[in-house]
Amino acid sequence: MSRTERLFRIALVVKGVDGAAELLGALLLAVVSGATVHRLVAEVLARDLLGDPDGSLARHFVAGTSEFVSGDRTFAVLYLALHGVVKLALVVALLRKWLPAYPVAVLVLGAFVVYEILRAVHTGSIVLPFLAALDVAILVLVIREYVTLRRERQRTP
Repeated sequence: MSRTERLFRIALVVKGVDGAAELLGALLLAVVSGATVHRLVAEVLARDLLGDPDGSLARHFVAGTSEFVSGDRTFAVLYLALHGVVKLALVVALLRKWLPAYPVAVLVLGAFVVYEILRAVHTGSIVLPFLAALDVAILVLVIREYVTLRRERQRTP
C-alpha cells in the first residue's frame, strides 16, 4: 500500500468518525434541551477545554449555543443528520473502492467546502474555515485516489 493510499484511508476514517459524531450530535440535539446544551458548553467545554472562560474562543462557543436556548434547533439537527449520513455513506463507498462514488464525493465535498466558507463569512465562525481546509485536503486525496483507480482499472482487461 502506497503512502498516498494510507493517507487516503486515514482521511476516510477521520471523515467517517466525523460523520458518526455528527449523526450522534444530531440525535443528542434532538432529545437534549437547549438549556442543557448551553450549560454543557459554558461549564465544561469553554471552562475546561478552552481555558479562560472570558477568552474570545470560549465566548464564541458559548454565544454559538444561544440559538439552541432560544428554541428552534431544526436546522442544526437536520444539517448534522444529513451531513453525517452522507459522509458515512461516501466513506463506506470509497473504502470499498466503488468507482461511481468518487465523482459524487468530489461534488459533495466541494459543496460542503463552499457552504462552510460562506457560512464562516456570514457568521464569523473560526471553526468552519478549519473544517473547510480539512475538506479541501480530503477532496485532493479523493481525486488522486480516483485517478489512480481509473488508471489501474483501464490497464487490467
